[in-house]
Amino acid sequence: MTKQPGRVPAAESHEAAADAANPSSRPLPAPGAAVLALLALGWLTAMLWSTREAINSAAAGVTAISLSAFALPGVISAALVCGAAVALAGGNLLARRYGDWATLRFAGAIGGGMLVGLAAALAINLTYFDTSTTNVIAGTTAAAAIIGGAVAGARSAPAVGAVVTAALGTLLFVVAFSRVRDPLFDLFGAGDSQQSLIDAAKWVSRTESLIAGLLAGLLAFGYLTWARRRAVRRDPDTPALRWPAYLLAGAGPGLLLLLAEVIIRIGGRSLLDLASALSEADAVAQTSLGSSRVDNAIWVLFVGALTALIAFGRTLGPATHTDDEPADGSDTVPDRVDPEDGEPDPAEAFDPAEAFDPDPAKADPAR
Repeated sequence: MTKQPGRVPAAESHEAAADAANPSSRPLPAPGAAVLALLALGWLTAMLWSTREAINSAAAGVTAISLSAFALPGVISAALVCGAAVALAGGNLLARRYGDWATLRFAGAIGGGMLVGLAAALAINLTYFDTSTTNVIAGTTAAAAIIGGAVAGARSAPAVGAVVTAALGTLLFVVAFSRVRDPLFDLFGAGDSQQSLIDAAKWVSRTESLIAGLLAGLLAFGYLTWARRRAVRRDPDTPALRWPAYLLAGAGPGLLLLLAEVIIRIGGRSLLDLASALSEADAVAQTSLGSSRVDNAIWVLFVGALTALIAFGRTLGPATHTDDEPADGSDTVPDRVDPEDGEPDPAEAFDPAEAFDPDPAKADPAR
């Protein structure tokens, strides 16, 4: 049977199918996702336990409402990160067993977030006092975990893993930084006047945000570098991550903090309103804390993105322009070959005077 023009040969079609099934073309997994899930679960458990202890130790009523409003941001941030980490680990398991299927991966991510949210809401309802704020905290925490799971359903699993790692490091740093707030207040000139206290608090908050952003960018860059090296060891043909992945990973913790603030102001609106209605001082405190959280998230976003991008840029080598150089050396000028012994040099044998001699006797007779 003759080969018809315009038809693709069978061998070529088999090669195309093999390229489509090449493992190097599949999305990279997120290394260490199980460890990140365990750390995030531990952090969420610690935040829920500390919030419960603070509420239970306070008197019923006014103080419990105020403390619940103050503790809500920490619980929501922990639930958001925990939902993303657990969903990321579940997505890795599904990808190993069923392959890379975007719909299945996203459904599994939502399921992982729902599992974390339902477990957290159940723990809150069973262990917290039955007050008007308990259901608000439980529902908002569950919503944050589900949204975090949806975030983990993105196609770039290493970038999500870098965001979770950097966010966990940022949250831990914020708690550790609280130990040095008082010395920093004295360092920035906090005195007896109210204005000096406000100025010192502003500088302390900026210092915290700047260091948190630097830490987030470095952690995101370190995680992506580690993920890249593991992928290259398994498959040397694995494509390298481009700069948008590092930019997104560095900005991810700040974006999660902004997302947590949106969840707090929507899901926990009733709790914040109750706390603000207690007194004028509580209303001012809630407004000030909300603005401070937004400023901190913006600082972490931009500083983290810039740090990760600069760290990635320092790993790039100088550009090599190989297209401008001849491939086989055909355009190079050959060296001058000296004439052999006994043969006259063509340049020396040529005499312009003889070539253009005006004497008619020496001219060609035939002309």
